[in-house]
Amino acid sequence: MKSCLSTVAGFFLSALSSSAQEAGAAPLQKNFLEVLAGGGPMMYVLSLLSVLGVLLILFYLLTIRRNAVISDRFMNAAEAMIRKRDYLGLVAYCHRQNECIARITQKALEFMTKNPAATMMEVRELAQSEGSRQSSLLTSRISYLADLGAIAPMVGLLGTVIGMIKSFVEISGGGAQGVRQMELAAGVSEALIATASGLAIAIPALTFYAIFRGRVHRYVSDLEAGATHLMALLNAQVDRQAPAAYSSAPTPHWNQQDYGMPVQGRLGNERPDLHGI
Repeated sequence: MKSCLSTVAGFFLSALSSSAQEAGAAPLQKNFLEVLAGGGPMMYVLSLLSVLGVLLILFYLLTIRRNAVISDRFMNAAEAMIRKRDYLGLVAYCHRQNECIARITQKALEFMTKNPAATMMEVRELAQSEGSRQSSLLTSRISYLADLGAIAPMVGLLGTVIGMIKSFVEISGGGAQGVRQMELAAGVSEALIATASGLAIAIPALTFYAIFRGRVHRYVSDLEAGATHLMALLNAQVDRQAPAAYSSAPTPHWNQQDYGMPVQGRLGNERPDLHGI
């Protein structure tokens, strides 16, 4: 058995040395770029996808952070302003911050200050709607990595099919047996390089997509908790202010809507006219 293996190894070594001598003693090994260049025309598309994937990963590493979604500094400042009932100052502060929680707070306070007759139930619904929009933006942003991870293997598979078609077309054209074998080997090599390149792009893209997806889910949970805390604090401040502002009303304006009771005189102290119904 050992003698057979030594004989086969000697045969291949002698064949490689003779082919190198015939080619002018050219080196047998190729560098990485030469190997990639043998992958066919689909390698240009795969190269573009690889550059795009690297840029997306670097961009998400810099932008998908907890301080870009909800920060302790903003929560402390917002809570202090709400306790002081400085709603306009908090709106101005939200304009200067580039955080998801700032967008939610800004929308809720702008709606509440521009619509004094609005109930806290309506303010909370608006805050929930804006929170859903912010979480959808975060989720859809990282989905580009998942799309890239699905497209890259398909492009590599297309390169594989093109390489195999090219090999069989050249083989069917005739020629010596050795020439046919070399043409088949070149086509198969092109096909395998394209497939390997597509997988080499897709695997890191899907790996980082899973990492960023976990981050987004964790930050969205923190965002929901922070928005709920601010809305509860705002509701408490409004309830504390409501008895003085609505002392002439038969029942408090904010508490009725919070408990799902019908609101009388919602646009003031006037009562609805029931005689025309």
